[in-house]
Amino acid sequence: MSLDVISLTPVQALGIPVALVGSLFLAAGAEFQQHGVAKVHNRATGAPQRSGLALGQLLALARRPSWLIGTLMLGLAIVFQLFSLYLAPLTVVQPLGALALVITAVITARITKTPLSATSIRAIVYCVGGVGLFVAVAALTTTTVPITDAQLGIVVIILASILVALGLAFVLIRTRFTRMFYVVAAGVLFGFVATLAKVLITRVQTIIHGGLHLTPADWLTVACLLGLVTAGILGTYFVQIAYSSGSPELVVAGLTVIDPLVGVTIGIVVLGEATSAPLWAGAVFVIAGLIAVYGVVQLSRQHPQPG
Repeated sequence: MSLDVISLTPVQALGIPVALVGSLFLAAGAEFQQHGVAKVHNRATGAPQRSGLALGQLLALARRPSWLIGTLMLGLAIVFQLFSLYLAPLTVVQPLGALALVITAVITARITKTPLSATSIRAIVYCVGGVGLFVAVAALTTTTVPITDAQLGIVVIILASILVALGLAFVLIRTRFTRMFYVVAAGVLFGFVATLAKVLITRVQTIIHGGLHLTPADWLTVACLLGLVTAGILGTYFVQIAYSSGSPELVVAGLTVIDPLVGVTIGIVVLGEATSAPLWAGAVFVIAGLIAVYGVVQLSRQHPQPG
């Protein structure tokens, strides 16, 4: 069996440290945003929010310095993530977001003055080991490939279906939602955001060089942009609701597992970024993913509540 692989170019490899910097901003931004949301929500109700944030609470958030600082940091995290997606394949840089959970755990431990337990340290080792193995294999066996209109159409249709389902569920049964629902839903949406951002980078470059002619491909690009914006706004709103009921660690844990799993799955299954990967790479992806998931789940169970 051939073990031929596709290695990253030096420019593509630069996407890895760029993505790591984005993880730093993601972790710090989550801490600041959660602090702001908790202050606003506790002042208003004193209990976890499960049915959404009221307009008055959203306006109050915009006046909280901690929330604004966190939003700025998350904005920088997005910029670094987009730049890393421009440089490297989705399957290489997207899983690196899981490291934000490790950083968040350390920051929360320092803020709460609660040292990391042996269980937490072991979980961090599993998380970093799993992600490191995943990224190492992805860097050797995946590459950016041209995305066809058919592939993009499939992604947009799937996202549209998910948005409709989440919208209806939120309107009809949101009082039954748990915090984990919002975490999972946001993770799925942000996984699509990363994928569509990767697509848009290529599409916008094509439009800039060739001009906008309102062809079917251009309309598909517009639909892609609308889907990205809608998913980003709804995912951000769900995250704010999840923040209102405790430590940011569970939110970051969910996002850094579900987001990359969705993004990488789309990249491999729909976009074909691993079409040239050998069979052994698929098995390693699964094993490494399970290791990372186990570590993140264990770490998410060790989160002290911020004071």
